[in-house]
Amino acid sequence: MLDRIKQVETVARLLEPHADEREVLRSNVIRYTEQFLNSIYNIPAYIVTDDKGKGIYDSPISEEPIDIHTALQLIKHNVDRPGLNPASGGHLAYIPGGGIYASALGDYLADVMNRYAGVFYASPGAVRMENMLLEWIAEIVGYPKNSAGNLTSGGSIANLIGIVAARDALGVKAKEIPSSVIYLTNQAHHSVDKAIRTAGLGECILRYVPMDNRYRMDAAALERMIVEDKKAGCRPFLVIASAGTTDTGAVDPLTAIGDIAHAHEMWFHCDAAYGGFFALCDEGKKILKGMDTSDSIVMDPHKGLFLPYGTGAVLVKDKKNLYDSFRYQANYLLDARQSSDEHSPADLSPELTKHFRGLRLWLPLKIHGIKPFRACVEEKLWLARYFYEKIQNVNGFEIGCYPDLSVVTYRYIPKRGDANEFNQRLIQEVQNDGRVFLSSTRLNGTFVLRLAVLAFRTHLQTIDLALKILKEKAKLLEEEA
Repeated sequence: MLDRIKQVETVARLLEPHADEREVLRSNVIRYTEQFLNSIYNIPAYIVTDDKGKGIYDSPISEEPIDIHTALQLIKHNVDRPGLNPASGGHLAYIPGGGIYASALGDYLADVMNRYAGVFYASPGAVRMENMLLEWIAEIVGYPKNSAGNLTSGGSIANLIGIVAARDALGVKAKEIPSSVIYLTNQAHHSVDKAIRTAGLGECILRYVPMDNRYRMDAAALERMIVEDKKAGCRPFLVIASAGTTDTGAVDPLTAIGDIAHAHEMWFHCDAAYGGFFALCDEGKKILKGMDTSDSIVMDPHKGLFLPYGTGAVLVKDKKNLYDSFRYQANYLLDARQSSDEHSPADLSPELTKHFRGLRLWLPLKIHGIKPFRACVEEKLWLARYFYEKIQNVNGFEIGCYPDLSVVTYRYIPKRGDANEFNQRLIQEVQNDGRVFLSSTRLNGTFVLRLAVLAFRTHLQTIDLALKILKEKAKLLEEEA
């Protein structure tokens, strides 16, 4: 037995490289990332390749190692080259996000030290850091001191946590689900529908509230529907509003919705995954007025705070509701049950094992301060408004509603042929060009184009380039028609 232990130990120790070996690994990775960052403003936002990264299969996982240079080349040609480059300022599609450098350093520290941030007993400093960050986010929203939250992997899990907290706080039992009513609009993010089903509420009655001509929930219609459902013997218990929809960036009338929900003793959940952090600037704060009336809210730091993917946040106004839904007990964790004023993240979310996400948020906030984040979100608001005004001056383009936040919808009306088909070809031409990456959606059956401004590297020259490309491609397609 001892001989075998010593044999496998020799091989196992290969997982612990010596200092000089670490230097080789680290220097190669840093050189690679520096080359990437130094050329980031020249790299296309989208690249179409024939192989679409298929070459990664040519080097299967095996018993024998490869050197770091070979590994980085595989990444370069098969991962970092084809498809969308989310780190590009030209990423003007979907909801762009982050990748700020200081967050990468935070992740590096978190991964090397491998602090366990799930339970206070295991890493009190890490838990305090995450709780402090959540308190800071609560201040932005306007939540009270007795609120609590969790740093999640993103908006999907955050929405699930909020909806589960609503279900439990309102005491919705299995037998009551078929007569319980949830209110939302058809512009609610698809993760909301997924969360409803995952929370066991798939058999609830879903009421899709009508919207105004800017795709915002009609609060008066909401109240009428609630009253009618009560008269019919149903139990309205949850209303879900959006503070920045994905399709159009619309912000529902949050104050009015909150007043209605609470007047009818309902839970108000606000999905502000995309829009919430615009409240950092005065212009955004006015648009997002009423977030504080919600009982739970979702905000994604990997969107409005420009962090790497995998950083969401959920807050619940009364921490007891969150704790009651997710607290845990396990015999093997008796040592962790020591009393503390700090709630452990494991008591406030479905996760027990979790990445130390707080460090990727704390480090950039401390290194840069809040000021550049505040300026960056305000810049994106003004850039969207700038595009909205300029695209109207380009012959042939038709504009959608004035942007609430930083999403603009528009389309081209060709002199001949079907407009939907033309715009499908137009967006394909823009994406094949690759200098910027734009996207499309359907609104009331109409195919429209979207510009979503949130990447921290997107500046005025990026928007001017997008306008130039749209004008060029539309003219080219018109000439070919």
